[in-house]
Amino acid sequence: MTPMNNDTSTPSDTLRIGSHTFHSRLIVGTGKYASYDSMRQSLDISGTECITVAVRRERLIDAKGQNILDFIDTSRYTILPNTAGCFTADEAIRVARLGREILSQLNNPGADWVKLEVLGDTRTLLPDPVATLEATKKLVADGFQVLVYTSDDPVMAKRLKEAGAASVMPAGSPIGSGQGVLNPNAIRICLEYLKENDPTYPVIVDAGVGTASDVTVAMELGVDGVLLNTGIAHARDACRMAQAMRLGVEAGRLAYLAGRIPKKLYATASSPTEGTIAAK
Repeated sequence: MTPMNNDTSTPSDTLRIGSHTFHSRLIVGTGKYASYDSMRQSLDISGTECITVAVRRERLIDAKGQNILDFIDTSRYTILPNTAGCFTADEAIRVARLGREILSQLNNPGADWVKLEVLGDTRTLLPDPVATLEATKKLVADGFQVLVYTSDDPVMAKRLKEAGAASVMPAGSPIGSGQGVLNPNAIRICLEYLKENDPTYPVIVDAGVGTASDVTVAMELGVDGVLLNTGIAHARDACRMAQAMRLGVEAGRLAYLAGRIPKKLYATASSPTEGTIAAK
């Protein structure tokens, strides 16, 4: 039996994105929690090693005078700054550069990368594909390792990888919707396109998962990790959901590596039919 640890299937089964390597395959957001204390506890329980912070939307100091950075152990977590709330390529590029400057001052290893979001409208929060591709090219040229939030369109995913994205992150369903993976076949094709001739290329499902079973389904498809926020932050008990999400990622990864049995129309006996008393 292959030895296992608490986070992944084997000690060597790590998630590598660009120059960053993690044991946990769960990336967790820091917004929408009832309190900073709830956020801190949930991050700890989730087992994540990488957390994402919305540079544009996040107020470093809230109305109570609390600084979110006081509740984040920057020596423990690699921070992934994101451009949530940006609706043009230029705006996203500006926010990405701002995030780089902030993390550089904190000496956090996340200063060299960004989770890119360029949204098309406020109702669906779906990505603007043209602006997303434009911003990806410019940020890569500017030295960023770019993790790109995109739709589950396989052709667009391929274009983003060709533009130099360190990871393509197709949505399972709309941001914050909790609908899970709506189109698993599209995710499968994205994986086929992105990993062709490059099986280690990291593909992360980003957005839409609402509970642990959604995360497990995503991981069983063969994606390399899951990024989520609302599913934990808005759960009735954020800490318990954080633990559930952690276990869901681990179970899904193990099931993918183990290989499921094929689906069949008719039953197949689970006990042997030859060499038994009944058979004689």
